[in-house]
Amino acid sequence: MAHDITFDLADEAATLHFGAQLAKAVTPGLTIYLHGDLGAGKTTLVRGLLHALGHAGKVKSPTYTLVEPYVLDALAVYHFDLYRFIDPEEWDAAGFRDYFNPATICLVEWPEKAGELIPQPDLDIHLKPNAGGRKISVSANSQTGEAVVESLSHA
Repeated sequence: MAHDITFDLADEAATLHFGAQLAKAVTPGLTIYLHGDLGAGKTTLVRGLLHALGHAGKVKSPTYTLVEPYVLDALAVYHFDLYRFIDPEEWDAAGFRDYFNPATICLVEWPEKAGELIPQPDLDIHLKPNAGGRKISVSANSQTGEAVVESLSHA
């Protein structure tokens, strides 16, 4: 079974398409870490995933709010951007820990800023600039994550 997979994405449209392919493979209970420099395409990937899951509105980076919730039919998706996160007490006071549960999908940009406050990821997704586009690598860290990688490898 595949544990890692890498794709070259030519442009923003390809990143949105990858997000849509990811949407077909995700299941409730997943924690996904999104890694990459500013402008690497993390929020674009999330936008593609959310639109494929049925969200019709805008998808913005929650840089200042830390989290944007999306309730899609019976599924709740939480998009975290922890770039500006500095106060661990804020995490508990806001109840963010409760967002990570078997009924939700949590997408976390800049997860290293939260350290041990957030659960380990089922998937690590790394985005890097590459020849005018970007390279995306997906690594599984759990059986659920392995199932997603396996699905993506056949997409």
